[in-house]
Amino acid sequence: MTPDWQELELSDELINVLLDQGLNKPTRIQQDVIPIAMDGADILATSPTGTGKTLAYLLPVLQHLLDFPRRDPGSARVLILAPTRELAEQIGKITEQFCAVTGLKCLTVTGGVNYGSHLGAFEKNLDILIATPGRLIDYLAAEQVSAALLEILILDEGDRLLDMGFRSAVEQIQSEAPALKQRMLFSATNDHLSLRAFSKSALTEPVVIEVEPPKRERAKINQWIHVIDDMPHKLAVLDHLIRSVTGRVLVFVRKRDKVHELEPILRSKGIPTVSLEGQLPHSERQERLQWFRELKARVLVATDVAARGIDIPDVELVINFDMPRKGDSYVHRIGRTGRAGKKGTAISLVEAHDSECLGRIERYLGARLERRFIEGLRPKFKFPEPDKIKRKKKPKTKAKLKAAKAKAKKVAKKKQ
Repeated sequence: MTPDWQELELSDELINVLLDQGLNKPTRIQQDVIPIAMDGADILATSPTGTGKTLAYLLPVLQHLLDFPRRDPGSARVLILAPTRELAEQIGKITEQFCAVTGLKCLTVTGGVNYGSHLGAFEKNLDILIATPGRLIDYLAAEQVSAALLEILILDEGDRLLDMGFRSAVEQIQSEAPALKQRMLFSATNDHLSLRAFSKSALTEPVVIEVEPPKRERAKINQWIHVIDDMPHKLAVLDHLIRSVTGRVLVFVRKRDKVHELEPILRSKGIPTVSLEGQLPHSERQERLQWFRELKARVLVATDVAARGIDIPDVELVINFDMPRKGDSYVHRIGRTGRAGKKGTAISLVEAHDSECLGRIERYLGARLERRFIEGLRPKFKFPEPDKIKRKKKPKTKAKLKAAKAKAKKVAKKKQ
């Protein structure tokens, strides 16, 4: 039986916020992480997108701050690092909901806004700082902010932080935080080439938590591919798929140029469309995302900048107009639909030159994606099938919670 929030020894004021949001019980990752985090151990946790990782680390952090209130005003005691400003802002909004009822203070710091806009907030009392590494390093270098009082460091989407070249920034931040007692690293995937190696230097004897959520929490994503002959055929299939649903559609392309090419094509067909790519000013990116959220534009064409961390509710269909090159990128893309156990659909448009990418993705998934055809839009040419799939091994069963908590307490004693 799934435990309720009270069994995780959370304060009533935190629980009331959760219940007001309709979150009546913790997810699997929250059940496993929260007790160990509250014991003070370092944690390396992986769980698929949309399973509740943000609350898994945020709730024990908030509980720690409530249980051990500071005596004097000062700089942040908790730092949450996120790879993108969209993810940082999303975490910030969630954190603000809890701070509003607890009296704790939080601040979100990202690039894309005026450099001086945060300086006044740094001079006030601060409990939780949510930031992207680049902007935070700028403030640290200018001695506008201090890491001296940091007790807890959270690295969200650790694999993405590494992919974006933030390893040295994370190491610098840690070196400027002498009071750091606990570190937690979270990722949606556990097979990133350098994540494990990085965790050995970033974490101290971490408790490893690898969660495969129960069926009721798994994203129910139907996946298949359409074989494509050429660009006219591809556009015709795309148009058919978009018109086959009534809800939000997220279309992924590889490059910024393709975003600029595809958006006007869809608009010319009478389809309300907006686009998202990395070079947009921050305010404009936020405005376009809001249009998509409010269904003023039913279709969002985006590069992979939108694949991670952006929690857009009720995306009915994800279309890979261009195939991603890696399996984990595919998983993050399709994870924008089927959030928190809701149903979703992900369809990939695959040309002959995508055969190698498709094979890589299918081997990563350990399953062959179904091939489907649309009457009147069947491909004319034979598709070069990728190599035979090797079934992906199931992850090893996680150690029992009791054993993990025992290790956490042992590590916590060493830190004292």
